[in-house]
Amino acid sequence: MTRDIALRPLTRAAFAPFGDVIAAAGARSHPINGGMCDRHHALAAAEALGEGARTIISLGRGRPYALPLDLPMLERHPLGSQAWIPLHDRPFAVIVAPDEGGRPGTPVAFITGPGEGVNYHANIWHAPVTPLGAPGDFAIIDRDGPGTNLEEFTFSTPWRIVLGA
Repeated sequence: MTRDIALRPLTRAAFAPFGDVIAAAGARSHPINGGMCDRHHALAAAEALGEGARTIISLGRGRPYALPLDLPMLERHPLGSQAWIPLHDRPFAVIVAPDEGGRPGTPVAFITGPGEGVNYHANIWHAPVTPLGAPGDFAIIDRDGPGTNLEEFTFSTPWRIVLGA
């Protein structure tokens, strides 16, 4: 048995309790480099908490998922934020949940638009990167350093992520 969660469009307002939407669309910009580049400044803030922590930039290639998707687990990073910025224009699923007493509550599932990325705030429950239909390459900005910065939670009954109406 599964419980269904419908994917809905990613918006800054709906995602705000979980993190930041990283997208040029709708963001303020200003010209730099002699007017040859428009900078969309400070779309998200990277968090690296704890002594000896540092912010790092990595690349990742996610293997594709198909819908409907059974979601058996979520993870969180208590010591830092984690940003996923697509290096492609295909959508990916962004699945998050509020914390309820140290475990994830009911998940919320979003689908990105072209060029949209996300920054999960520290300690936010989220699914692993979830490209849809084709592999996805991503820039990853997160924390490195001492301490345990990964917690995983497995649901007794998985949630099923389905395409919204």
